[in-house]
Amino acid sequence: MPSWHPAYIGVGSNLADPRQQVLTACDRLGELAGTRVLLRSPLYRSRPLGPIAQPDFVNAVVAVLTQLPSGELLAALRALEIGLGRPAQHERWGPRIIDLDLLTYAREQRTDAQLTLPHPGIVERNFVLYPLADIAPDLELPGLGRVTELKGRVTSEGLFRL
Repeated sequence: MPSWHPAYIGVGSNLADPRQQVLTACDRLGELAGTRVLLRSPLYRSRPLGPIAQPDFVNAVVAVLTQLPSGELLAALRALEIGLGRPAQHERWGPRIIDLDLLTYAREQRTDAQLTLPHPGIVERNFVLYPLADIAPDLELPGLGRVTELKGRVTSEGLFRL
């Protein structure tokens, strides 16, 4: 019988009723094969990153237990994005109907063409660290540190809890 692994997934949207897009995606994560949703953070509104003018995002973080290996979980997240209306080809840093990022998976540290774990942008992104701290403040991110400590290094500028 496959073992269960904890994973944390960042969820974001800034198009087509972003709040509802995030809530729908959070619900649909629980429908992935061999995956159970444990916790969902409160929703946050955040300013977009990058040079493209676009609406604010709604963000959350979801804690799951999964039997899927990390690469299969990532593939399932990409398929879910497409199923929720995100085009396979999209503009980097651009607006999006849904964005699902595998933030961390068990204690795995990995860097390859398909996947980097923990997610490479996690330490500077308040829209990830604040909601993650709401549900897993003592989580140790392999090679990076504890979530609460990392959160203390970023400001909440441009971030509003909904």
